[in-house]
Amino acid sequence: MKRNTWQREAVRGALGANDGFISAQALHSSLHSTGSPIGLATVYRALADLAVEGDADSLQSPEGESLYRACSTNDHHHHLICRNCGLTVEIEADAVETWAKDVAAQNGFTQAAHVVDVFGLCAACTVQAAASAR
Repeated sequence: MKRNTWQREAVRGALGANDGFISAQALHSSLHSTGSPIGLATVYRALADLAVEGDADSLQSPEGESLYRACSTNDHHHHLICRNCGLTVEIEADAVETWAKDVAAQNGFTQAAHVVDVFGLCAACTVQAAASAR
């Protein structure tokens, strides 16, 4: 475990203040807007460390950018993520778990792991998109 520094705690706090996934650059900008002198490379390192330790979720956006979110559980879970506003909801997906184990076993695989995140539009963004399409 890495030692806690003010930079690491600043990243942890800023990450926890967001409702959804955020890029390292956006988090860095957010920190700078509050007067923090923390460097971008330090933000990247802190986020990577938090993800390895299970204190942050990490995923790759459809555009290929790494995104991070404060993790509310260390248990295996999945997410619904709004493509527009970034709202994220942790979900259980028992059917996915069963399917993944069955497919792995049918093909002779053991110790299989998977990542399933569902991207779409949340209810509020759906209403907003429909209103702007008129």
